[in-house]
Amino acid sequence: MRHVVVLPARHEGASKGVAVRFHCYCAMQQRYCCGCVAEIASIPDVTEGTSPLRKISDTIARLAALQARLAPHAATPGVSDRLHTLARFGTNPGALAARFHVPDGVEKGAPLVVVLHGCTQTAVGYDHHSGWSQLADEAGFALLFPEQQRANNPNLCFNWFLAGDTRRGSGEALSIREMIETMVATHGLDRNRIFITGLSAGGAMASAMLASYPEVFAGGAIIAGLPYGSASTIPEAFDRMRGHGGPSEGDLQRLLQDASTHEGPWPRISIWHGSADQTVALANAEALAAQWRGVHQLEKHPTRSEASGRHTRHVWHDAEGLAAIEVNIIAGMAHGTPLGGDGLGNPGPFMLDVGISSTRETARIWGIADVSELEPAPLRPDAAAKGERPSLRTPAAERAKADATTQRPPLFPDSAANSPGVKKIIEDALRAAGLMR
Repeated sequence: MRHVVVLPARHEGASKGVAVRFHCYCAMQQRYCCGCVAEIASIPDVTEGTSPLRKISDTIARLAALQARLAPHAATPGVSDRLHTLARFGTNPGALAARFHVPDGVEKGAPLVVVLHGCTQTAVGYDHHSGWSQLADEAGFALLFPEQQRANNPNLCFNWFLAGDTRRGSGEALSIREMIETMVATHGLDRNRIFITGLSAGGAMASAMLASYPEVFAGGAIIAGLPYGSASTIPEAFDRMRGHGGPSEGDLQRLLQDASTHEGPWPRISIWHGSADQTVALANAEALAAQWRGVHQLEKHPTRSEASGRHTRHVWHDAEGLAAIEVNIIAGMAHGTPLGGDGLGNPGPFMLDVGISSTRETARIWGIADVSELEPAPLRPDAAAKGERPSLRTPAAERAKADATTQRPPLFPDSAANSPGVKKIIEDALRAAGLMR
């Protein structure tokens, strides 16, 4: 079904408002295509009344001419499908599909990585561009790709802003949990080494899964995502994506603690964000770190910060030396997954070659790839019985030496300094909505 978005009458050529026919919201299902609407809402000439470089009528014409790209499709054109279908996985209240990849000859007790695509993307497309199955073949771990369906969200966004889809034991969150259980039981995977990652709406859903099922995951990587519980209505979702408003740090931490009855150990969190992201504001990376500092009992300032080229990393170690939270900021990067420099994946829309592979780096941080460079500390003999996770530790003396000699970069750079201008904002918004290549 097509629906109508009406732009404010204050714009030139819109005396009574201009209607753009657009896949956006199904009133009967009460489900929004949050990605598309949010991108339009983030264009300054729509929401702030500033003068655009292009007239709003030109932007509307582009939307009307290119909206056919949102038409349903069975496969991602020109992309080889390396994934299998997980046809049965228990109850499926979120009505999601599931794809998976288990490399030939993978051993029992292998890790599992759950990968959540972004809006307008598919499991196959995200795998092709991110290189996760390529790395899984190389390193020997299994992959699960939950996949959104257009009946749930016309723009294929996971519904991270609907409590019924993010709450423990309900909706899409429960569907993903059932998929994980099926994969572990069927393939004999290691319950202590289950990880989750996602981009944008997928990153926000990964955040929700980590909050709602913290006992399931050893770690998570949230790419251009948002904190759990930061929005519960459509207007709030728009505002949070733009970095406006939102719960306080204390409220974010209480939302996380109230999402389950879990008391620890907690998943370690890796956050990735571009400083020039005009789709999901950089402020959300800061809010994510703040949300997880509470359960990990960490100070506001990171234990260690370092910069190399465009990549700045801030790491919070807990009292035992565990790298509990890290924030990775890519200078000048727009909205998308960082790729490049290692032969994994293929650049494409929202899959950005910036010379830094978040896929390989995340797997290395988790200790499931390139472990010769960063060995995970072995579990104590009683750790498995207590449900403890493998940890990556840095000796206290080494951390103290590094802290004394390392000049810390700014924790969260001023995103305004990286603003690309109105023209690029509009074009990025069209790309984020799947309406421009």
